[in-house]
Amino acid sequence: MGAGHDAVAVELARRLRTAGHEALHTDVLELLPARIGAGLRGFYRSSIRHAPLVYAGIYAAFFRADDGPRPGSAPLAALAEDRLRTEVAHGHADAVVAVFHLAAQLTGRMRTRGRLTVPSAVVITDFAVHRQWLHRGNDLHLCLTEEIAQDVRLRLGRPATACGPLLPDRFRPHPVGESSWRRRLADSAGHRAPVLLSAGAWGVGSRLGATARLLSRAGYLPVALCGRNERLRGALAKVPGTVALGWVADMPGLIAACSAVVDNAAGQTALEALAVGVPVIGYRPIPGHGAEGVHRMAALGLTEYADDARQLVRALDRLGSGGSVPGRRLVRGDVVHPLERLTAHGRTDRSTGNA
Repeated sequence: MGAGHDAVAVELARRLRTAGHEALHTDVLELLPARIGAGLRGFYRSSIRHAPLVYAGIYAAFFRADDGPRPGSAPLAALAEDRLRTEVAHGHADAVVAVFHLAAQLTGRMRTRGRLTVPSAVVITDFAVHRQWLHRGNDLHLCLTEEIAQDVRLRLGRPATACGPLLPDRFRPHPVGESSWRRRLADSAGHRAPVLLSAGAWGVGSRLGATARLLSRAGYLPVALCGRNERLRGALAKVPGTVALGWVADMPGLIAACSAVVDNAAGQTALEALAVGVPVIGYRPIPGHGAEGVHRMAALGLTEYADDARQLVRALDRLGSGGSVPGRRLVRGDVVHPLERLTAHGRTDRSTGNA
């Protein structure tokens, strides 16, 4: 849906190619007929931006892992089966790797019904693993942490391992662009510490203007990352003492130049900040997967969570005065070797007629 899933796919493909393999990209939404995928993306984006309570209701009905019968995405996934089979055949694929939950439902369903004869793996990009990520038909699940992998193994009884976040090497402490961003922000900051306010690629969030005003009044320089939402950028640019940015190519340098990241989705920006070594504070998360992910990251000791404005300012003040930060860091794991073992096993099964 957003840029995060695309970024994961690009980095996974890069690592596979570096290891000597071939990687082909397919957008699962484009496999759906009659522009259903485009409509689905548009509806999700509009719900997140303009009707978050609607999305919260959808998430509660379709995604949350409660007991009892619940609606699922099987009918939608079924519409993409024939086109995925064609893609696999034309590409001579040895495996299919899903990095989005609808793709995970598609591959799991096809494996269970014998319509996908090569192994399928799922890269789970969320900290809060909702039930649409999980299908017993998939052969392997690659997770952000060992705790998440253990949870998947318990819930599915299927193999799962921790691979860490799939981030490019440029996301590391003191990246190349840090100094230039520090100089650029210093023109607006004066003696104020810059704090990155993340709204994702689509520029979504709850009361972002109020958060920017809060940070400014507390003596910080709010640096609002608005993604591709030019309307949001224009609105936040009018908040006194705020730097409003659109799409940023040099994210490592920008993050490193800030003293903290205020996050509302537990997505790719939060992972990037942790890799750069900048603390993350969850605040006013978007509903559904955002709220659950932000709380899960804090529970794992990776980030902090601020329940209200006072807690947010206190956390920033403590960090600015050299106070403690969450001590745990995500470890970059291995994603290539588990997939190599999976495809080798799949080739053995096909050679013996067991695929």
